[in-house]
Amino acid sequence: MREFDWLEPASVEEASRMLADLGDEVRVIAGGTALMLGMRQRMLAPTHLISVARIERLRGIAFDAQQGLRIGALARHADVARSPLVRQHAPVLASMAARVANPQVRNQGTIGGNLCYADPSTDPPGCLMALDAQVVLGSVRGERVLSIEEFLVDYYVTALEPDEIVLEIRVPPLAAGTEGVYSRFLRTAAEHRPLASVALVARREGALCREARIAVGASTPIPTRLRRAEAFLEGRSITPEVAAEVADIVAQDITPVEDLRGSAEFRRDMVRAVARRTVAELFGLSIDEGVAA
Repeated sequence: MREFDWLEPASVEEASRMLADLGDEVRVIAGGTALMLGMRQRMLAPTHLISVARIERLRGIAFDAQQGLRIGALARHADVARSPLVRQHAPVLASMAARVANPQVRNQGTIGGNLCYADPSTDPPGCLMALDAQVVLGSVRGERVLSIEEFLVDYYVTALEPDEIVLEIRVPPLAAGTEGVYSRFLRTAAEHRPLASVALVARREGALCREARIAVGASTPIPTRLRRAEAFLEGRSITPEVAAEVADIVAQDITPVEDLRGSAEFRRDMVRAVARRTVAELFGLSIDEGVAA
């Protein structure tokens, strides 16, 4: 690993000025789970690391009835999973966070760092997208707010400007009757990165779906909202047949990646299966009931 200088700004403005001054030779470090791996593998060789651990603006988890959840960028996955506020107001997010990678990563990696890395085969982005979450970015020029869809631009690419850092994630309050399910497919029990994931957040009245948001992750370059599938669900009484139909729509409307972990068609098939199970779970259905094998 190449030698580097360690910098510890105490404010967003100080960190922003460092980023602007040092340019491409610098990286921001929070938990460091992905960054240090890249440096050990010599994929990255920054001359400076900017630790944001001292910046209080990036800490904490809070809830406001009007604004919803505020999750500081330095919140670890384990913090999100264990937070009573997250469990109460966005239980699907807590459920997802409890399954991220492995215990070591959950207790070291941060939700802000995860989003900045923009790994397509990770859990938080798709779940946050289905929750209609926003990312707050900060620099010496002030703050700006982007939706998850705006923030994640492409494969390992975000909308962060060179002098910006992620400050917090905002999750709006869920309407009464809204529930969520996050499901994932792992090729083997030893793997920690899903091959396919589906997040569904829906407002329901019994079997009737009033509103739905669906996001697919891991099998696409960036998490993808499935708006045609959402429209199909809304206003319908959800049956096993409807769950199978919407899963077909989800599978048709994605553009899956193809790599050593799986072909595009295999990923499409897995997304279809995971989507069907996710819809069935949220509406309390047996996926085998009334559906031909």
